[in-house]
Amino acid sequence: MKTIVSRVGEGSKIILMGDPEQIDHPYLDSASNGLTYIVERFKQEGISGHIMLEKGERSKLAQLAADLL
Repeated sequence: MKTIVSRVGEGSKIILMGDPEQIDHPYLDSASNGLTYIVERFKQEGISGHIMLEKGERSKLAQLAADLL
């Protein structure tokens, strides 16, 4: 995330999207990934914003896999 955000030019905007629960790395989880990290570091800065969607649109099988695996 630092590599991406630290290279944004003047007058540019960057939008980061993702599901912090979708982690396939053995050393990361929903609380210790790049997306969660940048949200936490920037949340008090007036230049940034953050929204969290309450509901995802997944098939029943995809949602079951996300919940169980």
